[in-house]
Amino acid sequence: MINVLVYFLIQSGGITSGPRDKEVIQYGAIPYHVTHPSSQCGTTAQLADGSQLQTGGAPVCEGQQVKLEGGGEATVASIGGDTENGNAWLTLVTSMFLHGGILHLLGNMLFLWIFGANVEDSMSRWRYVLFYLLGGLAAIGLQVAIDPDSAVPTIGASGAIAAVLGGYILLYPRARVVTVVFVILLFTLIELPAWVLLGLWFAEQALVGATSLGDVAGESGGVAYFAHVGGFVFGLLAIRLFAQRRKQVPPRYDAKAVPA
Repeated sequence: MINVLVYFLIQSGGITSGPRDKEVIQYGAIPYHVTHPSSQCGTTAQLADGSQLQTGGAPVCEGQQVKLEGGGEATVASIGGDTENGNAWLTLVTSMFLHGGILHLLGNMLFLWIFGANVEDSMSRWRYVLFYLLGGLAAIGLQVAIDPDSAVPTIGASGAIAAVLGGYILLYPRARVVTVVFVILLFTLIELPAWVLLGLWFAEQALVGATSLGDVAGESGGVAYFAHVGGFVFGLLAIRLFAQRRKQVPPRYDAKAVPA
């Protein structure tokens, strides 16, 4: 629910002090250039043609016109990760609550809704929140470690949710998950053990992520596969530290007739 609320608040501009969209306003007279505070700035950038801009440590912002060494000008298309920015560390957390669109949001919430409740039941509510956030940080950490020069922003809750999936597969490996399987234009429902379904999902993320190494921005579909891998591995390793002993279900007794 938090992801849904944050998404709609940001999309409507309800929690921002200015325009939602990042923009650069230029004037033909002095003052020449005003960068809106919502613009993303940094010392690593990518141009509109996909090439990397060498700034020499000087900060540039999205949409800014820069002069090239060989002559001419180009527009900064996107900013890579820049931890020298004082607010950059905060984005490690806020990025977990931002999504690229409504389908991205709904897809993540579906997985969290199906698997998250049981993992939360295994620990206290605040332990679960901490587990979720740390899983998201671990996911982002691995993605940055694998692709530190990426100019594509990493957003979404899927890394943190992958940590929930990693915890689930250890806590409830034999749980039966009803799964929708599409065959061309038709679909059917099958039941799979959690360890099979989630194990196959993890293997797919690791395999596709490994084969996409070296792709230019956008060729791998914009999916942060190693964030999923990092979150899932964190869930596997950390779930026993967070999960408490599950409550034993009391034995069931049949009611017996009491003679009058």
